[in-house]
Amino acid sequence: MNDLILRLRTALALALFITFGLTSLSAQAGPTGSLQGAVVDQSGRAVKGAAIALISPSNDPRTAVTNGEGRFVVTGLPLGTYTVEVSAAGFAQEERQNVVVTSGNTADLPIALRLASASEEVTVESDADTSIASQLSPVKALLDMASPRSEITSMYIRQYTSPVTDFADILQAAPGTVSYSTNGIGNGQSKTWFRGFADGAFTMTWDGVPFQDSNDPTHHSWAYVPAPAISYVDFDRSPGTASDVGPTNFAGSVHMFSPKMGKQMTFKMSESYGSFNTNQILGEFNSGLFGGKNPKANIWFEGHHNTSDGYQTFNDQQRTAGTVKFNYQFSEKMYLTTVGTVVLVDSNTPDSDPTRQQIADHGLNYVMDGNKFIVGGKYDGLLNSLYYKNFTYHVPTNFEIITFGKEFGKGWKLEAKPYTYSYSNHQHLQKKQDQDLLAATPIYEPVNATSAVNKLNQYNRGGEITTLSDATRYGVFRVGGWYEYTTTHRFQVKSNPSTWLDSPLLSSLKFHEYFKTNSVQPYIEYQLVAIPKLTITAGLKSALYTMDLSQLADGSTVGSLGCKATTIVGCAGISTKHNAYYNNLLPSVAANYRIASNWSAYAQFGRGSEIPPSSVFDVTGAQVAVTPKPTVATTYQGGTVVKLNHISFDADVFHIHYENAYSSYAVTDTTRPDFGDSYFYSTPPSNTTGFEAEGNVFVAHGLSFNFSGTAGEAKYEAAAAQTLGNGTVLAATPVQWVASSPNYTVSAGFTYQDKNWDFGFFNKDIGPRWVDNGAIHQTTQLNSFWMNNLFLNYSFRHTSMFDGSKIKLSFNNLFDFHDLVGLSPGVSATAAVPYAVSGSDQLQLLPGRSVMATFQFGFKPRER
Repeated sequence: MNDLILRLRTALALALFITFGLTSLSAQAGPTGSLQGAVVDQSGRAVKGAAIALISPSNDPRTAVTNGEGRFVVTGLPLGTYTVEVSAAGFAQEERQNVVVTSGNTADLPIALRLASASEEVTVESDADTSIASQLSPVKALLDMASPRSEITSMYIRQYTSPVTDFADILQAAPGTVSYSTNGIGNGQSKTWFRGFADGAFTMTWDGVPFQDSNDPTHHSWAYVPAPAISYVDFDRSPGTASDVGPTNFAGSVHMFSPKMGKQMTFKMSESYGSFNTNQILGEFNSGLFGGKNPKANIWFEGHHNTSDGYQTFNDQQRTAGTVKFNYQFSEKMYLTTVGTVVLVDSNTPDSDPTRQQIADHGLNYVMDGNKFIVGGKYDGLLNSLYYKNFTYHVPTNFEIITFGKEFGKGWKLEAKPYTYSYSNHQHLQKKQDQDLLAATPIYEPVNATSAVNKLNQYNRGGEITTLSDATRYGVFRVGGWYEYTTTHRFQVKSNPSTWLDSPLLSSLKFHEYFKTNSVQPYIEYQLVAIPKLTITAGLKSALYTMDLSQLADGSTVGSLGCKATTIVGCAGISTKHNAYYNNLLPSVAANYRIASNWSAYAQFGRGSEIPPSSVFDVTGAQVAVTPKPTVATTYQGGTVVKLNHISFDADVFHIHYENAYSSYAVTDTTRPDFGDSYFYSTPPSNTTGFEAEGNVFVAHGLSFNFSGTAGEAKYEAAAAQTLGNGTVLAATPVQWVASSPNYTVSAGFTYQDKNWDFGFFNKDIGPRWVDNGAIHQTTQLNSFWMNNLFLNYSFRHTSMFDGSKIKLSFNNLFDFHDLVGLSPGVSATAAVPYAVSGSDQLQLLPGRSVMATFQFGFKPRER
């Protein structure tokens, strides 16, 4: 066996060496030409250090960097037509197509860069890399970045993810992230953790607009921004600078961008089919430039329909979605872009995970039953509470953004971005599930007229992001702000799962509320570039929020509120109202020093905040004596980026002090005037300290190895015993781990990209994590687990009319691991009684191996 492996390795190395040599010889053969040019800013001043990338018809990139006079020269170019991409810090990427290089001649190309908007700042190096290792890397770092960030490239998303992927799965490419879907990739709502922060503790944006749930700022990977609407992702693991707006920037920001609009007409149609009876049909159209002799408009749209039975039993899903993007370039200094997406999701997903005993009895993929009645023994004939039709989700969403940009001359630019989005999650869920415990005789809760819940979470949001900037020889000044208005309607009422008729009794209403939220974040910042090799960005942002909440009588948490009737109808209009106001001043300072043209270092200080969710008012009597303050995180971090020809990597260290969320207690002493009121107190703060690194090593002729790793800890500080206002004594707590925070992550893989072939293999190991159970930290520890994926693609490139055609084969969880990745203890642990394994523990397991094949037809009409 060892001899066979050695022979295979030798043969592979020899084949790569011969292929590389032949390619190099063929590239040197024949006549050549040259290209030169000058790069200037909007005022005509030379731009030093701008990155130049030349993309040839053979897809063999050549690169250069401008000198002190802003000039560049590239010689020895094979004859043909090139696309030239130019980028520099603080400027939007500029592209020139159809640049012709002829024999013995030197083409001259003048290029003027325009000031970047806040959203364009994150892509200042996108494709114009001088490092071959960085060009081939699935995940890149930026030499000009001032905080740890990973640019997950369009190449990675299109070639090395499943056709039914979502943004939670895409984020797996970044170091330290933890995300999984127990029902298979794209078949459920996934969450992401990193640096000790749970989903909801970071901002997500699409084309610069933040989006999140209105009552608790988490994200919905199956409902918003489907994968075809994502071209590339910039993952900033920091509070960002003052101009980075959003509800929860203290952990970081995930910036997703819609696809770029090409200048030539293209059409694609694909069919994907694979494991769990998963099928996706997708169509995509790009009009290219149109509009007369001097075309200024583009339109692009995609539509897809996805159905799947899911890995788990009877957990099926279907999704229909479409995205449209339109751009009109009025002039070189004024443009308008609109983009919008609509998603409709329907599924039969339960609201809880299977128990340990259910998995032991029915198999690793069990979650629901396909029979309406319980079968077998004396329970035959009873309604089955785990019948899959007792659980339904219906989730329509829409998201629309308009971007208008105008340059006024002398470096001034205005960008306005109005937007709106809506979310309506209507669920019917059977709440009393089978208690399938370790007892000799299982205990079943019967289905009855009030055993299910009719649940709605619906909100509409509209907002505006405005930036006014001025670029001079000294730097860029920015002032602007974010404003958003939200209306939310939420309720839960007990219902009959057989008929889905709601109970008329007031005592059956779990809660019913309306609230309005105003979010305002004005900011001011300055990016100083006048000092050679050093860029400093400093700013200040005010994070202001107001919440006006009306809670209708529900007969339980909110109480009758003076209503004497016993039916919901009789209590119509009876409600209690709350108002909350929150504000934090959030400073930020970041610096980048260019040690050499291919080596930089950076450092950052920043603060971010998150306001308490609306649920703080879901307490006995709805009386809140002391409204909790926003939670605040303070981040200190620094790192370095190196881009050599055969290796590119970045590394950073960080320390985050997090003032954690609040817990509450109610006054139970009937003699006190504040009897029944709820007070909030701060839980111990936590500290997250760690190290991150990622990189890519180019071996030869398209073969490269990528890696990333993190090491660190996220722990609560020790807390002394304290006595609360109601006389309750909280025991002292030691230093303990934050839930779901691994002490390490390691990923390694390789890609091979050669002409028409793309091959990628990716491994990720997530270290041990702790499970919390309410207020008891470190309830039990979960073992480490592996995720591994394999992708093989053959693309019909440079075939003129049929560019974009592709055959793709995807393997997720290649080795079919079924590790335990999440656990909710069935028996509550206490400080005195530790966790014990129970048949009622709810488990989350990695889904089984999935294989998908994609056949994509691409068509590009001949240019006239």
